[in-house]
Parts: sequence; structure tokens; C-alpha cells
Amino acid sequence: MNDQQLLRYSRQILLEDISITGQQALLDAHVLIIGLGALGSPVALYLAAAGIGHLTLVDFDQVELSNLQRQIIHSTHSIGSPKVDSARQTIARINPDIQVQTINRKLDTPTLQTIISQHEVIIDCSDNFTTRFQLNQACVREKKPLVSGAVIRMEGQITTFDNRQPDSACYRCLYPESGETEESCTSNGILSPVAGIIGSMQATEALKVILDLPTLNTRLMILDAKNMHWRAIHLKKDPRCPVCSL
Repeated sequence: MNDQQLLRYSRQILLEDISITGQQALLDAHVLIIGLGALGSPVALYLAAAGIGHLTLVDFDQVELSNLQRQIIHSTHSIGSPKVDSARQTIARINPDIQVQTINRKLDTPTLQTIISQHEVIIDCSDNFTTRFQLNQACVREKKPLVSGAVIRMEGQITTFDNRQPDSACYRCLYPESGETEESCTSNGILSPVAGIIGSMQATEALKVILDLPTLNTRLMILDAKNMHWRAIHLKKDPRCPVCSL
């Protein structure tokens, strides 16, 4: 690290669990963010500010006016632009030292698996079950930690599936691949700071994975923001899971 980086990250370096060694690990890390919407926005902002040296951003949508209430990495000037381009520009203003790769298209399973193999942590900020199941399967195959978050209305949930651990549950252990009712912010609404809460926690989990600190692996945290109440569910690996128990 040079003098500018030592100053930029000085408040993190002061932490006993990070120090210079941990900060260098963050600078050397490669993190993949799937989705640059309500969750991906705070995730990308905090990881860039914290000094994750290499970020890969995947999204194929463009910025719309209705996004701006909760997708805080974008601005009015970004409307009509690809979300990955808008996010990259914002990240550059926050931390120009970060290397950012953008992918502005849907990824087929083989391509996704190849990309996942090149990153230490994968963060699921998507908004549909199809993508979540696809990500989960690829992360299990590549034994990569998957930080999973979801928000809708005034509710949110977050966990980390640490697929490096043989006893870790996966997303498929938690949800069946059929019979789920797809819900979206478009039809159900969302209180914008709830996405900030869950997204900030996803960023924290990703940093802890890289720093080898305790994560939410085996625990699902569920937020009722209306009553500001948290509930924790212990996750167990499903011995009949068609993804992680093969």
C-alpha cells in the first residue's frame, strides 16, 4: 500500500481484526456482485469504499426513474444508461483505485460458473428465483461462499452460504425450486432504507469472508422493519438436497 491508501483505509487498519495484513487482503480480493439494483447499490458502494480491489458487476438492465428511490448508486443523470456503467462511474468517484469489470448481459450457466471460479466471494443481489437457483448451483460446484440477500415491502433476509464448509446448507436446502410465488417491488413495493440495511449487511458479510471472520453461515436473519424486529433461523444441510448433497 502507498501513503494515500494507508490514509484512506486508516480507520479500518486500526481495527485489530483487520490491520495492514487484512487491508491488503481486501485490496487483493476479487468479488462478484450479481445485480446493481436495491441491494447491489449499497453493496457496491461499501465494498468500493472499504477497498475491495477488484469488483465485477453483472446486470443487464438500464436505469429508470422508478429505480432511484432505492437504488442509491444511480442518479437522475444515469436514467437510460446501463446500470453497470452508472455503478462503475459512481465507484470511480468514491475510490478511483478500485478495478471494476462490468458485464452488461445475461449469463448462461457455463459462463457464470467460469466467472464465479475467478472470485473469492459471490454476492447475490438479484431479484428473482431463477437467478438465485442458478447462482447457488454454480457456487456449490465451485465451492465459493455465496452471500444471499432479499428485500420486499418492509421485510428483508440475509445469510451466507459458505460452500467451502462440507456441513453448510445451500439456497436449495432453504427453498424448493418449484412452487415458489415470485414477488417483486413493482407489484408489492419496498421501503428504500430496508434495502440499505440488508445490502450493508451483505457487504459486511463479504468483507468478513475475505478476512476469515465469523459469518452468518448456518443462520438466516429475517428482518421485520415495520416493527424493527429480527428473527434468526438455524439452517441445516438437507441430506436429500439435489444440489449440495450429491
